[in-house]
Amino acid sequence: MPEASLPGVHHITALCGKAQENLDFYVGVLGLRRVKTTVNFDDPTTHHLYYGDATGRPGTVLTFFPWPRAAPGRPGAGMAQSVALAVPRGTLSDWQAHLDAHGIDTTTEERLGDPLLRLAAPSGLSLELVATPDAPATTPWAERPFAEARAIRGVYAPTLPVFADDRTPELFADVFGWTQVGTEGDRVRFRAPGAGRASSVDLLVRDRHPSGRMGRGQVHHVAFRAPSATAQRRWQAALREHGLQVTDVKDRQYFQSIYFRDPDWTSGLLFEIATDGPGFLVDEAEENLGRSLCLPPALESRREELDGVLPALSPPSPSN
Repeated sequence: MPEASLPGVHHITALCGKAQENLDFYVGVLGLRRVKTTVNFDDPTTHHLYYGDATGRPGTVLTFFPWPRAAPGRPGAGMAQSVALAVPRGTLSDWQAHLDAHGIDTTTEERLGDPLLRLAAPSGLSLELVATPDAPATTPWAERPFAEARAIRGVYAPTLPVFADDRTPELFADVFGWTQVGTEGDRVRFRAPGAGRASSVDLLVRDRHPSGRMGRGQVHHVAFRAPSATAQRRWQAALREHGLQVTDVKDRQYFQSIYFRDPDWTSGLLFEIATDGPGFLVDEAEENLGRSLCLPPALESRREELDGVLPALSPPSPSN
């Protein structure tokens, strides 16, 4: 295991339907900040929308590819089952009332001692708001539609279905160096060293999982944090030493990425390791984050073309 640990989840990327519907929900209802409006670098005629805290710090970020013509996905093997977000303890009743006012159904549960609300995003992504006393310190977006006291504090944990005879728990425990901190039924929770932002994952370890299908409302990949490019290269080498097929480093403008998927080591889930930097302030001032279309240098010559193809986006109407 490299000396520099993977301190937690960097971001989670999912597929959604219409871009404006996605923006209205995550900014107008959940109160996250749109920290970057760009394009899918592999399919530039599609938006790539990033949401997070005031500056989009690693561990607070959800990203989406809007594919309105894609068929709905199906949860199951190879697909994250849900994404949990951290909110402060004692705020769930306010969240429930807020979501109810927007016509969003919720159900309440308790998991490993923490109460939570379950809900479905407009495109079907399964979300959870977990009320935890360990909600990390972040700087929520100042223009969120409700008081800072109940603002989302970042990613809490994704729930990942894995097979009992696969090596995914071994990946987290023996390769990543994370610690098993709790079990509940077939749910096994692992936590990263240091237990900072977005430092947990929940594995659903079962003999069988139904077959999943990528589409709207499903997580595309889960990215973990590498503190630096040097640490990322060391992780790339370490994973390859364990027999995993890992991509070359890809420049994503706001971070560098490597990807890997393995039927045994990841139970078919697509994982990424992304660097903490350079971050979302590399091409926009903090006060302007997310307001205009940002393109990498290689696509700048196509700006006029892409402006004509991508749907126009309007800031969500203020709500309470």
